[in-house]
Amino acid sequence: MTARTTARGASTQTLGWVGVGRMGTELVRRLLRGGHDVALYNRTRQKAEALAEEGAKVADSLAELAGRDVVFTTVGSSEDFLDVTVRPGGLLTGESAPQVIVDCSTVSAESSALARRKAEERGTMLLAAPVSGNPKVARAGLLTMAVSGPREGFDRVAGILEELGAGATYVGEGEGARTVKICHNLLLGTVAQSLAEVTVLAEKSGISRHAFLSYLNKSVVGSVFTGYKTPALVNLDFKATFTAALLRKDFELGLAAGRDLEVPLPVGALVHQIIQTLVGRGYGDLDFAALLALEAEGAGLELVSEEVDVTDGLPPG
Repeated sequence: MTARTTARGASTQTLGWVGVGRMGTELVRRLLRGGHDVALYNRTRQKAEALAEEGAKVADSLAELAGRDVVFTTVGSSEDFLDVTVRPGGLLTGESAPQVIVDCSTVSAESSALARRKAEERGTMLLAAPVSGNPKVARAGLLTMAVSGPREGFDRVAGILEELGAGATYVGEGEGARTVKICHNLLLGTVAQSLAEVTVLAEKSGISRHAFLSYLNKSVVGSVFTGYKTPALVNLDFKATFTAALLRKDFELGLAAGRDLEVPLPVGALVHQIIQTLVGRGYGDLDFAALLALEAEGAGLELVSEEVDVTDGLPPG
């Protein structure tokens, strides 16, 4: 079934959103700017109220969102996801249930499958749609997502998903999108560690970080990722966009999947231990770009912010 749209192009489906942390906030703003009817629930109500000034409605409980056509969730862990879906007071436990739930979090395939079974019992279509990118990327409209679950559900919300970023890729039924996102983040962490290593090597050789990274970003191995991490590496701004602790969680999910499927992940296992060291050294709540600081410590290099105004390569949001 294809949803009707208004003259402004916004779907007439009523939307709910659970979890308005850094990522959820940016995505909700995109929907509000598109003219959608969005109601929010967040355990810390104050965060949701900040979006009320931009046109969102604030719900006092998950039950108030259960009657919405489509509800998105962006939560921090598998346990949080089960709390907001299948546990007492969750979206799937009351008199009403959404027609579609779109989970944009990175959670385990096991917890997603459990929620999917409950959703099917309630006649709800559950889509796994973990997002790839950080809040700054979301603000710039470059966020991407892999989506799995009922094709009918994907077709119903495809237009809304396109508004959230640069595109949504349907990868099949079941929990396939969870695997795609975990594979993505295994590569993300590995690239970040390699980037930290070569940047420290260049600096200890006498080359400034901003000059080295400027060159790298213009080369064939430069990417959107190396570009938007450049200001953080040059000016040592490790304010979290995606914390080291969350990256560790994703590596643990990836290594567990590798064990289950008998796929060796030797590089992933090594980088996991480096990230574990990063967290153990007190960087867990900082951005995983702090891998640079850990690498510099190992090299006996004292890092100093270069205080250079460098671009992140992202278009303004």
